[in-house]
Amino acid sequence: MTTGFINRLRVMDVSRAAVLNAHVIATMLRSLVAIVFIIGVALLVGFRPSASFVEWLGVIGIVVLTMLAIGWLTVAFGLAAKTPDSAGLAAVPLMLLPFLSSAFVPADTMGPGARQFAKYQPFTPIIETLRGLLTGMPSAGSAIAAVAWCAGLALAGYL
Repeated sequence: MTTGFINRLRVMDVSRAAVLNAHVIATMLRSLVAIVFIIGVALLVGFRPSASFVEWLGVIGIVVLTMLAIGWLTVAFGLAAKTPDSAGLAAVPLMLLPFLSSAFVPADTMGPGARQFAKYQPFTPIIETLRGLLTGMPSAGSAIAAVAWCAGLALAGYL
């Protein structure tokens, strides 16, 4: 936010939020391209989801909401950081959260501390919702929790 281009935008009649909105949208588009590639590779190596068309729409919706939430949260981290280096490191804890969720191991098989953490962090309901939608067994409870987490994180990052 300190480059010459940003300084030029500041003196023009451009909304301050426009630059941040554009950054989040560009990040979401890049992520969508990567996700399409990942799904293509998964299908090539044998992943066969049993999701209906409506469930695929739900998958796309949850993925877009998650990208929106993470995008705004990382923007907030970046704006709060003092240096560009610390801005890059601020999002590292977010990258660790999926590994501390039920993505790879069911939360019920974890130790007591890890189970509690996995149960109440944002990626567990998101992953459970995506897993349920792709296997044809969606869960309304985890979907509501996933949407609530995504909306809350996006709002926290935006404000």
